[in-house]
Amino acid sequence: MSTPLRVGIAGLGTVGATTFQLLSEHAALVAARAGRPIQVAAVSARDRTRNRGIDLSESRWYDAPKALTEDPEIDAVVELIGGADGIAQELCEQAIAHGKHVVTANKALIAHHGTALATAAEAAGVALGFEAAVAGGIPIVKALREGLAANAIQRVYGILNGTCNYILSAMDHAVSEGKESDFAATLAEAQRLGYAEADPSFDVDGIDTAHKLAILTGLAFGCPLDFAAVHIEGIRAINGVDIGFARELGYKIKLLGIAGLTEGGVEQRVHPSMVPLANPIAHVDGVFNAVVAHGDHVDRALFEGRGAGGGPTASAVVADLIDIARGLRPPSFSIPAAELSRLATVPIEKRRGAYYIRLMVLDRPGVIADVTACLRDHQVSMEAMLQRARAPGEAVPVVMTTHETVEASMRHALTQIAALDSVLEPPHMIRIEHL
Repeated sequence: MSTPLRVGIAGLGTVGATTFQLLSEHAALVAARAGRPIQVAAVSARDRTRNRGIDLSESRWYDAPKALTEDPEIDAVVELIGGADGIAQELCEQAIAHGKHVVTANKALIAHHGTALATAAEAAGVALGFEAAVAGGIPIVKALREGLAANAIQRVYGILNGTCNYILSAMDHAVSEGKESDFAATLAEAQRLGYAEADPSFDVDGIDTAHKLAILTGLAFGCPLDFAAVHIEGIRAINGVDIGFARELGYKIKLLGIAGLTEGGVEQRVHPSMVPLANPIAHVDGVFNAVVAHGDHVDRALFEGRGAGGGPTASAVVADLIDIARGLRPPSFSIPAAELSRLATVPIEKRRGAYYIRLMVLDRPGVIADVTACLRDHQVSMEAMLQRARAPGEAVPVVMTTHETVEASMRHALTQIAALDSVLEPPHMIRIEHL
């Protein structure tokens, strides 16, 4: 029998335990596809006594994760601890320094330190696998790095966080049935169902999506990862009123991560977006993720699937281990780390596109004229306007969509509009994306 690939798993939470289980239950299938067996030789976790539903009797146990890197009978370390820094980073760095392959599902770690880790791995002649760090079971890393390798990628975007997509989908469903749609209540229900963490900040504030987008940007455009350059907005400000207007205007609201090459460099942005109903990504609902890549020879390639959870993430981890067992060592970010080209950053203020604006104004003569004058002053052209009902002297919502304009002009116009005494609260803006 061929020499097995001996693996050490650090972290036995949901993903770690499922990875162990998958390698055990599908041992013959994995060995056939890898060309040799893959065995979990050792594990490390905080609590030895916890019942994880897996048989650890044939695997060595280490209380300290970094001990895995010093075990001469381990060929590859799987890091499933989490966190951008601390023990996860130290474990991966030390594993590479000891000549061991590294596989991780840690998007924060890769987003912040991926370029340095890739450089170290290539110098050491070992693999750095992170398929599981982006979109769970969707093989988007391999697709960008290998399947689309003949293409110049112009744009990559997608729904990269299942928690946010579940919340926005649930709110949209409630509006479609004529029910109240409230962000806080929907978030609480997502937490009850296990789709959102007790502290959901990383998800609903867009940080998780930004980590994944930074990784996709490096893969797509051959540039060093630059998480600090990602513009980030979350979904806390989205409410049922906006979702209802979006439906009426022919859109759905999705939290998107968008990266693209422009004449000025690379743009990376995460924010709620109004997506036309004709676009397939508008219909990706629930906890599903979707990624779209635009290449010069394939046009548009859409990848959809479950973006989180034990099964999909473990599937991606094992896929990386199979590549390692077969001796595949592609550069982590499509080209050697030393050849990654730093690109200029395009700030969000230079984004060019259409906008949805919602105002709460006093219903009195001249208000709309004042608003349109502010838009005119900053070369913003209004495309359409909706006003729900007349209520002379009272507050009413007014919704406008604009033609394409530069974001800096849109922001200046909104600042001027917000200063009008007839505008009762800060204007609410959502970008319209004709993807």
